[in-house]
Amino acid sequence: MLELKNIQKYYNPGSVNEMCLFDDFNLTVPDGQFVAVVGSNGSGKTSMLNLICGSIDADRGQILINGRDIAGEKEFQRHQRIGRVYQDPSKGTCPSMNILENMSIADNKGKKYGLGGGVNKARTDYYRDQLKILGLGLEDKMYTQVGSLSGGQRQSLALLMSTMTPIDFLILDEHTAALDPKTADIIMKLTDRIVHEKKVTTIMVTHNLRYAVEYGDRLLMMHDGKIILDQTGEDKKRMDPDHIMHIFNEISVECGN
Repeated sequence: MLELKNIQKYYNPGSVNEMCLFDDFNLTVPDGQFVAVVGSNGSGKTSMLNLICGSIDADRGQILINGRDIAGEKEFQRHQRIGRVYQDPSKGTCPSMNILENMSIADNKGKKYGLGGGVNKARTDYYRDQLKILGLGLEDKMYTQVGSLSGGQRQSLALLMSTMTPIDFLILDEHTAALDPKTADIIMKLTDRIVHEKKVTTIMVTHNLRYAVEYGDRLLMMHDGKIILDQTGEDKKRMDPDHIMHIFNEISVECGN
């Protein structure tokens, strides 16, 4: 279980541009839950993910995984139990290495490295089987440089690599935003399959309201560093993109936009 307790986060403290994004922010995500998060720009969605992953530090509060506070851990330490896929398909993979080499790196996450070869060829068949799951023909391109792949292929590979080792959480930071609609739909179907097959607790930030409604079992809407909508179960199933857009429009009017 993931818990954010009494989180406070200031940007540019002590300056004329000082801004308090989170003030006593709280969130609990039970094991196995798939959470979709929506909200306007600047609402705190990505900052929340960065706090969980350790990319930024909270000024106050606790970040608990199964009751243990990880707020003091470095980013690389947290990533031993957290997988993350970014909005930019060029992140999450090494473009100058081939698919086999990339998967070998992901397969060895958290393990100690010696002076031996970085690629375990005995695992090649396993990697090929994993790639077949994607249905993109990448199993026949094991020695192709990742930098030559399309955005959708790279994002699919990044998603697969992020879940190759046992993890507690999968963090999806607008991972379909840079893709064309058809490819984005493929990535979302793959995401849903991986999340449910591996039963991994997942937080997905997205600007696509249809994805937020169709995928996951909990929907959060954020605004000004606060959760203003939290729907699960049957309540979430009754949500639709038009309803969410109506809430967005109401907020926009209240803010004078």
